[in-house]
Amino acid sequence: MALELRQQLKLSQQLVMTPQLQQAIKLLQLSRLELVESIQQELMENPLLEEVLEEEKPERVMVEEEHGPLPGGEDTAIEKELLKSAEWDDYLGDFASTPVQSHIRETEIPEEGMAFDARLSSKPSLEGHLDWQMRLSNFTARELAIGEAICGSLDSSGYLAATAEELAGMTGTTIEEVEAVLYRVQRLDPVGVAARNPRECLLVQMEVLEYTDPILLELVSEHLEDLEKKRYKPLVKKFRISMEQLKAYLDTIQSLDPLPGASFGSSDPIYVSPDAYIYKYENDFIILLNEEGLPRLQLNALYMEGFKPKGDKERDYIQDKKRSAEWLMKSLYQRQRTLYKVLESIVRFQRGFFDDGVNKLRPLILKDVADDINMHESTVSRITSNKYVATPHGIFELKFFFNSSLELDDGSTVGSESVKATIRQLIASEDPKKPVSDEAIADILKETLQINIARRTVAKYRTAMDIASSSKRKEVF
Repeated sequence: MALELRQQLKLSQQLVMTPQLQQAIKLLQLSRLELVESIQQELMENPLLEEVLEEEKPERVMVEEEHGPLPGGEDTAIEKELLKSAEWDDYLGDFASTPVQSHIRETEIPEEGMAFDARLSSKPSLEGHLDWQMRLSNFTARELAIGEAICGSLDSSGYLAATAEELAGMTGTTIEEVEAVLYRVQRLDPVGVAARNPRECLLVQMEVLEYTDPILLELVSEHLEDLEKKRYKPLVKKFRISMEQLKAYLDTIQSLDPLPGASFGSSDPIYVSPDAYIYKYENDFIILLNEEGLPRLQLNALYMEGFKPKGDKERDYIQDKKRSAEWLMKSLYQRQRTLYKVLESIVRFQRGFFDDGVNKLRPLILKDVADDINMHESTVSRITSNKYVATPHGIFELKFFFNSSLELDDGSTVGSESVKATIRQLIASEDPKKPVSDEAIADILKETLQINIARRTVAKYRTAMDIASSSKRKEVF
């Protein structure tokens, strides 16, 4: 059979992800802070893109706003008075003939002349705090090297995450030397830091506080698991003490700090800036997109009107940057428009939530919103990622409004988030000495709300809300 080459025409459809389309999709799923950072990066790279700034008012307009209209351009009596009373020394600063320091008020705070960031101090880290103490103590250079290795091996709670053998290999020392330095580090502030387990951490603190009661020492060294699981009766029987005495021992143990390094957490709090606000006005809800801090973009007039490219390369560069800037502004507009449409749809579907709260949250899936606004589910999924909205009942992530359903006895459905809120309320109002079990919660939901829910589903929701079981919530004393 002979092989030969042939040419033929064939029509086919193919989806091509252009860079502009990829950028538009990326902007949809960016959070508010990431969006601002992305716009600032584009402003730095694209010379044809610039931010619209508010025009500064002329000095005459500012004077007229404060003292009324001034006639003509001549120096009137009001203008002369303003010139006489102007605090030129404050305006000129260091360039004034009279030193500014001679005019500082006695009641002025020294920090008033400082930059804002100069008044702030960085939060001390656990490693830096321990290193400072070691350098003020009589540690030798060899011991200081071991101590630095120990501090570098601590986790966020202050526990040692490396073994003595590993530390000895890291520092080129012996296990005995590491143990000796570790003993001293554990007695620095905070006491109990660099412990290898909670038992060792509490025992070190008890040693420093000079707690010598043998029952207390044995409770910590041998029966921490029994105390955690609230197995009190065997302990009372073993030590031949009363429940009141055991409670006193427990109060002493609870006064200790099992996480000595937690207060030196290096992570700073993250504050949520909502992407939109939803306000109730009479019987309707108003949606306001939060555009504070988002740069307003426009094409640079200097390049668009006054710049004349000299060659093909310059012309192609300008055209490419112009298309990029126009597409970015179009993508930002489309992002805000899509976000508004999705919020409108969510308000329509979850009207009960916005009126009465979490207990009225109904089941909702992405397809419901996508069909309502005639968009694809993937677009709705992207626009609801990392976005927050401020409602009359608090700030919520947009993903919060999408939840699965549970069937009621009458055939209708209720949202899983509403069931979680009800479970949380039942547990919050329970008797601490007789906590409600998962099975009892399921029965209550069936009787009062006609919700068909199994005990294991209640346990799953309780675990998701980080709520302990009834046995661990029970208070014996």
